[in-house]
Amino acid sequence: MIAAVLQLNAQGMSSTKLYNYIRIASKKNVKVLVLGEYVLNPFFKELQQMSLSMIKEQASHQIKVLKELSSTYNMTIIAPLVMVKKANVYKCIAKFAPSSTAYYQQQILINYTHWNEEKYFSNAVKELTTPMIFKVDGFKFAVISGFELHFDEIFAKLRNKNVDCILVPSVATFESYERWKALCMSRAFTHSCYLLRANRIGEYQGKDTTWSFYGDSFLASPNAELLTHLGNKEELMIVDMSHTDVVHARRAWGFKEAINKRKKL
Repeated sequence: MIAAVLQLNAQGMSSTKLYNYIRIASKKNVKVLVLGEYVLNPFFKELQQMSLSMIKEQASHQIKVLKELSSTYNMTIIAPLVMVKKANVYKCIAKFAPSSTAYYQQQILINYTHWNEEKYFSNAVKELTTPMIFKVDGFKFAVISGFELHFDEIFAKLRNKNVDCILVPSVATFESYERWKALCMSRAFTHSCYLLRANRIGEYQGKDTTWSFYGDSFLASPNAELLTHLGNKEELMIVDMSHTDVVHARRAWGFKEAINKRKKL
């Protein structure tokens, strides 16, 4: 399975880079492409200063563009979006496939004092459900947000789904570089799957602090190997993943079987 991460800063209403990079990815036979969080919309702190009409206009424009690109290049595109419905703002991840579109509403949002998405967005606080799962050419993907990567309960929903790769759009910043890498590698290893992380780049200048989004998008293997990664610049990363390697890792470590055996007792 050939997939790709497009590592960008916030694009606003501009679609030029999306068209250019996706055209290149198509020539490389990419089937699934992932964008980081707050690439198609401004960063959360900037959204708080925008009108609902402007946020809605941006989302409508980007949805139209990505539907067209997915259909034209026969590519599935995973793109975090901020959407407005009846004066409420929601944080979602959209899947644009050549013949369909689906949305995953983020289930757990950041709620810290300095970064409180849960307070701003209208995403429901409710019992967790299984994240978005889909197949492309028999290769099974799951999609979760960057913050949801921290929660065992999210991964419990994926335990028996036999996912080949977890796609993780993120917006990591500050001094979290090593912690994020360790967390992603651990999740890939303990769940015997690839993990493809897409982190945005660029900056947001707060009153007292510069929020630097450092990139470092990467692919982790089912054996906790860092297979390839990017720096902190705009770049397209193309990766090749093997279902056979996933199966071998599952058989070698047997994590899921150890749990399922005890459920039968």
